[in-house]
Amino acid sequence: MAFMPAVADFLDFRDAEECARVRAITKEEITKHSNPDFQIRVIEDLSEFYGAFATDIVTRIVQARDEHRQCVLILPVGPVPQYAVAARIINRLGIDCSHVVTFNMDEYADENGKTAPAEWEGSFATAMQANFFGRIDEKLRPKAENTHFPNSDNINDYSAMIADTGGADCCYGGIGWCAHIAFWESSLGSEFDSMDDYKAATARIVKLTPMTIMQNALHSFGGDWSWVPPMAATIAPADILGAKHRSFWLDGMCGPATTMSWQRFIARLAAHGPVSKFIPGSILQEVRTDYTILGGVADNVQIEMS
Repeated sequence: MAFMPAVADFLDFRDAEECARVRAITKEEITKHSNPDFQIRVIEDLSEFYGAFATDIVTRIVQARDEHRQCVLILPVGPVPQYAVAARIINRLGIDCSHVVTFNMDEYADENGKTAPAEWEGSFATAMQANFFGRIDEKLRPKAENTHFPNSDNINDYSAMIADTGGADCCYGGIGWCAHIAFWESSLGSEFDSMDDYKAATARIVKLTPMTIMQNALHSFGGDWSWVPPMAATIAPADILGAKHRSFWLDGMCGPATTMSWQRFIARLAAHGPVSKFIPGSILQEVRTDYTILGGVADNVQIEMS
């Protein structure tokens, strides 16, 4: 008799049959999708992966410059390594980024919903300065007034700020362990009666799920879950769907020298599972999106005791 335990009750998406179906999608099958605008590809090499991500960012910046218009980008902190590569390309080619307007996806907040100050070492503002903006030659950087982060003061207006630019040219991002996009958590699905209402939701302060706390402790806080802030300011489905294009990059390996990935299953569930309020990343399936998966993340989902 097969052993078929129930899906743990703390999880927000609990359809065991759908989980089993997407779990069985092989690496060879993962790029196939019924929506031709949802483009899935696999890049095996880590350097090539981040190089392609960086090139995507720089190409959009250059195209907007050549068309004499603003380049509006929604940017994540995760993945991160592409930013140093993009900064090197910008500096080497002398690309003036004064026309670039950026909106970061999210920022940590405390238990009262007060966002972290930019000078806190764990803030996303610190990460962007260290990994991207601060690496670009000062004369080439985006203007300080054109780089935006959601915070407790502007969060109620943040979606309108993005919309007032005409919407982002591109929303970049990744997929979290609970399938979140930005910090739009799987738990938020229970607040909405319909997918239309869900897709119209705007930026807000949210409580992070236990899965997100553990994921972020693992890759940013030395495994210390007590250090991860319990809340965050985040963009929402309306901001992501309102962009002219979406470019999502999945690099969730547990270190460069390991074969273990925390992202193999959730990469499949977001890309091939049902479009669901409890799988935030699934809304990308219905719109024009590039979905790039690192080879190790695309590997088959299987039990391996090590």
